[in-house]
Amino acid sequence: MKIKVSLGVSSLLLGCVAFSAQAQFGTEAVELELIKVKDDLYVIHGAYVPGNVTALITNDGVILVDDDFAVDHDNLMKKLREVTNQPVKYVINSHYHNDHSGGNAKLKAEGTLAVASIAARTRMLAASPQDAVNITVEPRGAVYLGGKVAEIYYFGRGHTDGDVVVLFPHDRTLAAGDLFTHGEGLPQLVDHAGGGSQKEWTATLDKVLALDFDAVVPGHGTVTNKQAVREARDLSQRETEVLTQMVKQNRSPADIEAVLRKEFGFQDFHIMMSLTGLISEFK
Repeated sequence: MKIKVSLGVSSLLLGCVAFSAQAQFGTEAVELELIKVKDDLYVIHGAYVPGNVTALITNDGVILVDDDFAVDHDNLMKKLREVTNQPVKYVINSHYHNDHSGGNAKLKAEGTLAVASIAARTRMLAASPQDAVNITVEPRGAVYLGGKVAEIYYFGRGHTDGDVVVLFPHDRTLAAGDLFTHGEGLPQLVDHAGGGSQKEWTATLDKVLALDFDAVVPGHGTVTNKQAVREARDLSQRETEVLTQMVKQNRSPADIEAVLRKEFGFQDFHIMMSLTGLISEFK
């Protein structure tokens, strides 16, 4: 998949020049696909942006992980209604970017309780206060509904400083948020302005991998398995080693860019959004 210069990340846009018309994501609703993971667990998936939404269906209501942009709310609910008429009782935001939390205001108006890490809520208040969550949990929490549980874990910095993962132990499935993305054109992307860290990302994934799960819903991309997270962890470590060495050698930004493109799948958007921050982090 080729990336256009776009990603549903509100914070990453702060201070940046407006992109081309192709980059006006979050302004028009996109087509969504409903994917069954387990009998009670579904993913509502966009081709690239917005992020994946995971839905746990219970007899007492629905728990969502993430909720797309505000403009996608109606399409999201339409897809959800294909499998349940139960109300959404909780939404757990994996982090604060508005392609994962932009639907919070509309859901909260419908009676949904929104949950995230402390850092994510702080950044929501600054970026889009209408979407700020009602409840914070850190380093661990859980939502119990209809005899089922969604376990919430904060393990440290990576994509941002407030990423959480959500484990559905009865389904042996993890919703990873943007700590893990999967597919062509979806490399690790650090939001330095949002407190993210390439240096710390690998250690965070090590803690994620200590959880007991088989299937993984990435923040963006296709549903996969734990082995794919292991591979992402190893690639993250390799990226850290390469950046450490190249920055220490005072290699030029152009040299570093070339390696990031060739070895780690960076495209124009990723270079634009993270090259300067990565070099600064490793100095």
